[in-house]
Amino acid sequence: MTSDTWGQVRQELLKVVGKNNFSAWIEPIAFDRIDERIAHFHVPTSFIGSWVSNNFGDLILRHLASHGIGADRVVFTVAPRETVAANANAATAARQVSAVPVASAASSSAPAGPAQTVQAAQAAPHAAPPAPPPATRSFAPPAPSRPNAPELPGAKLNPAFTFSNFIVGKPNELAHAAARRVAETLDVTFNPLFLYGGVGLGKTHLMHAIAWDLQGRFPDAKILYLSAEQFMHRFVRALREQDTFNFKETFRSVDILMVDDVQFIAGKTSTQQEFFHTFNALVEMGKQIVISGDRAPVDMEDLDNRIASRLQCGLVVDIHPTDYELRLSVLQHKAELLAARYPRLQFADEVLPFLAQKISSNIRELEGALNRLFAFSDLVGRDVTIELTKECLTDVLRASDKKVTMDEILKKTCEYYKIRQVDILSQNRQRAIARPRQMAMYLCKRLTQRSLPEIGRKFGGRDHTTILYGVRKIEELMQTDNQIAEDAELLRRMLEA
Repeated sequence: MTSDTWGQVRQELLKVVGKNNFSAWIEPIAFDRIDERIAHFHVPTSFIGSWVSNNFGDLILRHLASHGIGADRVVFTVAPRETVAANANAATAARQVSAVPVASAASSSAPAGPAQTVQAAQAAPHAAPPAPPPATRSFAPPAPSRPNAPELPGAKLNPAFTFSNFIVGKPNELAHAAARRVAETLDVTFNPLFLYGGVGLGKTHLMHAIAWDLQGRFPDAKILYLSAEQFMHRFVRALREQDTFNFKETFRSVDILMVDDVQFIAGKTSTQQEFFHTFNALVEMGKQIVISGDRAPVDMEDLDNRIASRLQCGLVVDIHPTDYELRLSVLQHKAELLAARYPRLQFADEVLPFLAQKISSNIRELEGALNRLFAFSDLVGRDVTIELTKECLTDVLRASDKKVTMDEILKKTCEYYKIRQVDILSQNRQRAIARPRQMAMYLCKRLTQRSLPEIGRKFGGRDHTTILYGVRKIEELMQTDNQIAEDAELLRRMLEA
């Protein structure tokens, strides 16, 4: 294959994947050779090779085949410095003569990441070139296996969970900014950074993105990412095998400790005690800690008070439920990637706004619905229209229509107790008003995915501790007062009917 053919393939890929994805992932790679039906490419880093192989490998093979180039798989090899410099010059020349403009690293709006360091060097030829790797390293995962995450002593990282794939909107912009700040340096920024929010809102994505970025910037750093459940299982195994010394050494010799879903250890006394000591040891050594949970530390009822207090010493960030604009942006990004996999499908413009309006629970459910829609359309050989969407996602749309909102809860509670909504939101503390108010708080906590601060804002700007007190009060009364228990059950049935 000649360089001209690869240049034509690059232009086709630009149109398919978009400017940001092209400049971040396709532009840095350079064609090397075809050998025994294997397409060899040079990449600046193994991380870029891993990501491109996983996300665009099949797409590259299809476009090569369309130009008569027969290849069964792609292999990416980290190039030495001289090759990287030559590739940068070739890319610059190609951009100057190309009829289709390609975004350079300097003008790309893609978030900074490991790939962007190389792109910045390409865009500024007078800057000092990056240091060469110790030796040429080959990254060639055998098809069809997925590329491995960096060899960390914890859980594997998802190659798709990077900052460049994270869609930022008003509900998650603070969490994203905090995560980016932590990923920029090994110096302690916020200790700990605690991210919390409902299911499928992006907590795990951000934690993986932090780990990927740190691994790219600081290859020698010891980054330990794992779930709280894995932490517990390792601790229990260390106790069983009488190997607690090595357990402590593993967890206290890292530069960054990242623990996902910390609520899992709530109520597990021995595990919490060990976690507390590990946390304190790392803080004293000035090591960065990043933790996620489904609730704020103060709201985790069975979490040790000492741990909750320590977690609140850093930056606690609430990832809010998605809004329409964020959901639409996520769908548009996901649809661009799926379009590369299903190039023949025609997609009606009104489908994505329809889905963004109808499915409001979380990002994971939204992406799952779009994956299902594309696959169904491809299997039945029909274009993606509103009619096909309703046919394919009947159960998902029906479930979304049944979602209970805080406004509905307030309305039904006021109707049931025959009081005005202005009273239930007021500061009136008479029992005839306060008890229905607490009942509405309880129902909001149980029937929606809203956080305590969000519920507090809905109830006239009350503090989240007031909401938590109201919820617990109703739960206590339901155990002793049959009338309260009956009221709660009747209201729940009315709201879910």
